[in-house]
Amino acid sequence: MGFKSFGIPGAVAITAAAFAFSVAAFGAAGDPGDQPYAPFKIGEGLYYVGSSDYTSYLIVTKAGLIVIDGGDAATGHQVVGNIRTLGFDPAKVKILLNTHQHYDHAAGLAEIKQVSGARLYASAADGAIIAAGGRGDPFLKGERFEYAPVKPDVTLKDGQTVTLGGWTLTAHVTGGHTKGCTTWTFPVTVAGKVRQALVHCSSSVLPGYKLVGAETYPGMTADYEKSFATWKALPCDVFLASHGQFFNMQTKRKLLDAGKADAFVDPAGCKAFYTASEAAFRAELKKQGG
Repeated sequence: MGFKSFGIPGAVAITAAAFAFSVAAFGAAGDPGDQPYAPFKIGEGLYYVGSSDYTSYLIVTKAGLIVIDGGDAATGHQVVGNIRTLGFDPAKVKILLNTHQHYDHAAGLAEIKQVSGARLYASAADGAIIAAGGRGDPFLKGERFEYAPVKPDVTLKDGQTVTLGGWTLTAHVTGGHTKGCTTWTFPVTVAGKVRQALVHCSSSVLPGYKLVGAETYPGMTADYEKSFATWKALPCDVFLASHGQFFNMQTKRKLLDAGKADAFVDPAGCKAFYTASEAAFRAELKKQGG
């Protein structure tokens, strides 16, 4: 069960987010993560089109649209509607990207692909599970975690770039939370200045993950170690992620609405998030005897 920031600024909210895990991942009732949320502009050509916590991002290029993540099934439906609300045609989505295969980020992909015919790009490890509709996950097992399968059209490798209409996004396979968890980086203009955006996959250690001995999946702990090194080295001016709570989305949205055009420019918050996330990982590793 996750901790929500609820608009709490600074390190307290960041630390809470570092421990956060979607309530719905355990099938709890009343999870607010997929509640409708009005779309908004983050930077030039970059928009938020997800739900209240399950994120999705729209990139508008001169050659068509790119969507990063579909949320759960309810969020996927909202993504299509939010794209229309912004005045764009969801049928023009050409590329569909994913951070990871858990249902709260991948279950909505099927509807977006059905509406648009977009090509789905995913890492090898996570793409296989998306193609199986969530089946085969080493930890989240059972019907409540399954969803409509979507076969990836392109299998991504670490460091591979995806380009469309003048935009270039780089995939960083940052395993741990899932084996093929993928963090995305790309340049975007915010408040008149080109910044480096980062869409964080997830660094959460879910309750019940085994980091020592018979790991939840072989090599999980080594993957976390490698991923933290990668995350800390990546440029991160515009801090975004697979859950809104990870980057205090709702607080920043209020600042944006109040006229702060660079509300989502937060390199210090990004750094603090990774510091807190790594501390949480190491505390759990120590607790398990690692």
